[in-house]
Amino acid sequence: MRYFKYLWSWFFPRLAFKLVPKQHLLATEGEFIWQANGNDPFFYLRPYFSLPKGWYMLHIELAADVGRMPVKLYCDYGQGFSEEHSISVSVATNALTKRVCYFAKQPKRIRFDPAEQACRFTVKRFVLVKLTQGKAEQLMHKKLAANAGSLVLDGSLLNLYANYSKVLSGKHHSATYEQWQTANELALSAKEVTQGIAAFKNTPVVSIILPTYNTKVAFLQDCIESVLAQSYPHWQLCIADDASTDNEVLALLAKYHEQDQRILVTYRQENGHICKASNSALSLATGEWVILLDHDDTLAEHALYYVISAINETPNAQLLYSDEDKINEQGERFAPHFKSSWNRDLFYSHNYITHLSCIKQALLAKIGGFKAGVEGAQDYDVLLRCISQIGDKQIVHIPRVLYHWRAAVGSTALSAKQKTYTTNAGLKALTDYFTKTNIPVEVNKLPLANCYNVQWPLPNALPKVSLIIPTRDGYELLKTCVTSITTLTTYQHYEIIIVNNQSRCEQTLDYLALVNQQPNINVIDYDKPFNFSSINNFAVKQAKGDIVGLINDDIEVFEGQWLTEMVRQACRPDIGCVGAKLYYPDERIQHAGVILGIGEVAGHAHKLYPKHHNGYHTRLQLTQNFSAVTAAALLVRKDIYCEVGGFEEALTVAFNDVDFCLKVREAGYRNVWTPFAQLIHHESVSRGYEDTPEKQQRFAQEISYMKEKWRGALTNDPFYSPNLTNKHEDFSLRVNKS
Repeated sequence: MRYFKYLWSWFFPRLAFKLVPKQHLLATEGEFIWQANGNDPFFYLRPYFSLPKGWYMLHIELAADVGRMPVKLYCDYGQGFSEEHSISVSVATNALTKRVCYFAKQPKRIRFDPAEQACRFTVKRFVLVKLTQGKAEQLMHKKLAANAGSLVLDGSLLNLYANYSKVLSGKHHSATYEQWQTANELALSAKEVTQGIAAFKNTPVVSIILPTYNTKVAFLQDCIESVLAQSYPHWQLCIADDASTDNEVLALLAKYHEQDQRILVTYRQENGHICKASNSALSLATGEWVILLDHDDTLAEHALYYVISAINETPNAQLLYSDEDKINEQGERFAPHFKSSWNRDLFYSHNYITHLSCIKQALLAKIGGFKAGVEGAQDYDVLLRCISQIGDKQIVHIPRVLYHWRAAVGSTALSAKQKTYTTNAGLKALTDYFTKTNIPVEVNKLPLANCYNVQWPLPNALPKVSLIIPTRDGYELLKTCVTSITTLTTYQHYEIIIVNNQSRCEQTLDYLALVNQQPNINVIDYDKPFNFSSINNFAVKQAKGDIVGLINDDIEVFEGQWLTEMVRQACRPDIGCVGAKLYYPDERIQHAGVILGIGEVAGHAHKLYPKHHNGYHTRLQLTQNFSAVTAAALLVRKDIYCEVGGFEEALTVAFNDVDFCLKVREAGYRNVWTPFAQLIHHESVSRGYEDTPEKQQRFAQEISYMKEKWRGALTNDPFYSPNLTNKHEDFSLRVNKS
């Protein structure tokens, strides 16, 4: 046996490495051996003997003061490091992670990036174990089969590996929802509730609207009991039974009506469906506020208490909504939805508000209650008609899980496909809403259930767009960028302004001279040290367009409608900056909106997710508002650019786009990100590293500038959630709000 193990280790060795720190890494003492002091730390891995090509199993274990490490390996096969030859591994700290890897050739060098932010960590294990081709194939098939929704390819082994890599690159390792509940949902004592209610200036009665029809008795009982258990006592439960034929349901309703005088019941003589039943329940309501409750769902114990607390904190509120989760037939909670604060464009894309919804009774009366003909999307219809009557500041989000949506067989909570008619009903509700606004939009269904694309109109006189492309000695990238724009873009009302920032490369200069002869391309010189903000401000002054488009020279167009979609958004009078969906060359997400507070200042939402991933509650596929978008591909009207004073020239390299977007938001405009404008961003090729003391000092100064200027705005992004991580870009859970 010992001889067999010796032969196995000879043919299939376990390869260990020496870590050679190269950038943003300091050796420390104590629990954590390494300190990453920047956002791009990396080692070179020095193997103790030559690493042959082929299949391996990576064993990696890290201990860190953060919850997850987005690790990357880069292989240099002789042409340098590139994203094309990289491997992404999402590593949970203090847990062994295994990943099949393939080296197409014998690597000349291997680079190990342990993190994308400042943190402290220890590499407890980093080993590569040689695999046979058959074993690698077996392991990949097993992993793909265990991931619901992934595709096990029948093609080549390399296709299987590509799919395996894409699936794993979108997985995140974070706290479980059960752990989140334990840490974050701290129980309120009866004394605390009593004291809290006594401190409220306003203690209104809340009318809970509950239409019922042949409900499963156990679920209906749980629903009503959750209302009876409310710690806030000033409520009434208004039940309208829609001609149930189940005598047990009728008996249960009668029993509860006799048990508590706050429970009111009306019995409809004929079945009129959800809208008519809801109006019947609404006719019983005498409270100042109305909450919508489905007959098999439940409320959290302190749901009404937190609603009334929010009403007292925001006395001008007209509509409130909370976070929610799902509850199965055994009463187990799962699939939490931690929501954005009021996000108008996300709401136009789908009804992300859903549950719990609390509406001012007078507002419901003003819109005429529920409208027949949109059954299945009646809540969406009511909310759309409500928002047409009130201002954005009167819509309040309560970032607490106050509603448990029953996921039973046949329910929409379990799968929207259970009730396909709901998508059509939502389409009608959204179309009716825009018809009344007299805005000539086109609303289309998306492949995702209950999701929509609102296509905004272009002006009759198409605006000219000035696409500003700064460059310096980047011939190959610049040529790809310009050629892809001019050959693929279907929107033709644009000019290209290339800003030459002290190029010295003859090939680049020759190319600039050549394209400068084209009628819609203008090359201008910026003969000063690199300052991204100054360069763009300089170029905007010479732009002839009504809309300014900031485009990095490492952007590549691959679909023709990108600019049309962005112009549609930029022409809306209430919209400021417009961002696009950007991919790395390997088709993972590079940019899908910017989240404030991640990595001290800001991070990219869903970074490194696979191209076709739906994202957190489908947000990767839906138009929505963000606090900021990247200036790698950003459109904004020129008058807005000038109104806010352009880019801040004190921010020479980093965060100038975030600062600009926040200035635009502060001026009263909404910034929007659209997934229907898609581009490739060769960021890894062109971006420089903070690899000198001078660059690191500059980066630290820019972080300090942003923290000092924007302060609380960086720690409270309204288009994110305080219940989600502020350390990573993957929408994983934040435990104890840390």
